[in-house]
Amino acid sequence: MKGNFPKKRTNSTYLRLFHYKNLHLKLNNYWFKVSGTWRSCPLTCPIEKPHHKHIFWSWLGSFLAIAATAYLSVKTHSPLLMAPFGATSVLIFGVPDSPLAQPRNVIGGNLVAALVSLIILHLFGSSPWTMGMAVATAIGMMQLTRTVHPPSGAVALVVMMTKAPWQFLLTPALQGSIILVLCAVVFNNLAQERTYPKHWL
Repeated sequence: MKGNFPKKRTNSTYLRLFHYKNLHLKLNNYWFKVSGTWRSCPLTCPIEKPHHKHIFWSWLGSFLAIAATAYLSVKTHSPLLMAPFGATSVLIFGVPDSPLAQPRNVIGGNLVAALVSLIILHLFGSSPWTMGMAVATAIGMMQLTRTVHPPSGAVALVVMMTKAPWQFLLTPALQGSIILVLCAVVFNNLAQERTYPKHWL
């Protein structure tokens, strides 16, 4: 019986050591992720300052795109929609190479978010919990359809906050998204070194 005690103590020591090393490894991994170490990936590398020609075409394209969609939002009494459209402009003109800025994501993401939130709005009404449900469901559906577009989360909130009618899906959500993409296609490609889109579908 006495011979068993040291063995148990040894097993217990190894177990504690294993847990300590495992915890230490997890903490190191967590700290590495939190510290924001740049990796060789376009999505995580710092954005370089673009050439002044690119800045000019981005400025002109976003100016015309937002002016056109602003007119559309005033005409359809949806002024809050300009917030997500402004965020979309930053993506499609500021970082047009981003996967999140491609036409599939801009148009598809805004449509998916608008449709999901309209369904939730007309089934459950507008309240804090349905707003959460609309944004969460929109994110999930965008992931499923490969149309993730961050400003689309704001589109879902606009639908819930303004209690938008079903027509919102086509005007201004779809029409506004198409206007933004067309402006991005025209003006991003005027800069010789820039190509937009990277893919349509």
